[in-house]
Amino acid sequence: MRPEEVAAALSNPRRLRILAWLSRPRANFPPQVDGDLVKDGVCGLFIARKLGVTQASVSEHLRVLTDLGLLRSKRIKQWTFYKRDEKRIAAAKGALQRSF
Repeated sequence: MRPEEVAAALSNPRRLRILAWLSRPRANFPPQVDGDLVKDGVCGLFIARKLGVTQASVSEHLRVLTDLGLLRSKRIKQWTFYKRDEKRIAAAKGALQRSF
């Protein structure tokens, strides 16, 4: 993981907010019909609503975070759920620290 990729992904305040919210999903999102907030992750639709953006807009933010490995996605029925990958987040922090 290259520090410039991490910095670029995290330079967007909405992506930082998503990561922060997903660190405490039960405190930040309502219960879901499908999927457990902690075990399965949070539905992308809930994330879009909380950010106040369209599904297309949130999909791009989630794609960037997922491609970098900071989030993992899981399909349940027609929905995609997202949760943090704590090992990859720790690696990203380390990459940033080593670059300074």
